[in-house]
Amino acid sequence: MISWLRNNKVAMWILTIARVYLGTQWVIDGVEKVTAKGGFNAAGMINMALAKPVTNPEGHKAFPWYDWFLNLATNHGHSTGFFSFAVAWGELFVGLGLIFGTLTLAAAFFGMIMNFSYLGAGVVSVNPTFIFIEMFILMGGYNSARIGLDHWVTPFLRSKLPFLNNDIEISK
Repeated sequence: MISWLRNNKVAMWILTIARVYLGTQWVIDGVEKVTAKGGFNAAGMINMALAKPVTNPEGHKAFPWYDWFLNLATNHGHSTGFFSFAVAWGELFVGLGLIFGTLTLAAAFFGMIMNFSYLGAGVVSVNPTFIFIEMFILMGGYNSARIGLDHWVTPFLRSKLPFLNNDIEISK
């Protein structure tokens, strides 16, 4: 299946459609947050995640490491400015990367990180669906972005940064 996702032209089109759809969803959410009157503030979500963490069937914290991370990163829930900025602009840039097929695999990876973070905070919403799509984009590798700016960006970056070369061939 991975070989098919990475090499097949039908897979390329399916991945492109999925990538643009997902990118559009990220851009819509990101633009809403970036242009929010008074600015987007993640404090409510972070404070709720800390006050009511996700629990397992026994009633214990399911992700104690995530609560530790939120406490540490927000100075015990008091400083959420960085998260507000990172969430709003991160969603926008992930979406633009996916729509235009620029740094596509990085965009899908960071989108997946955000989706898992939202799940860790207890926000289910569309996150499992997005993770599923991002997983296929990542498995598709370069084929996910063949129809996009990565068609030119990836060979350029590989010529300038040799450590980016790997075993995945780029057909010309």
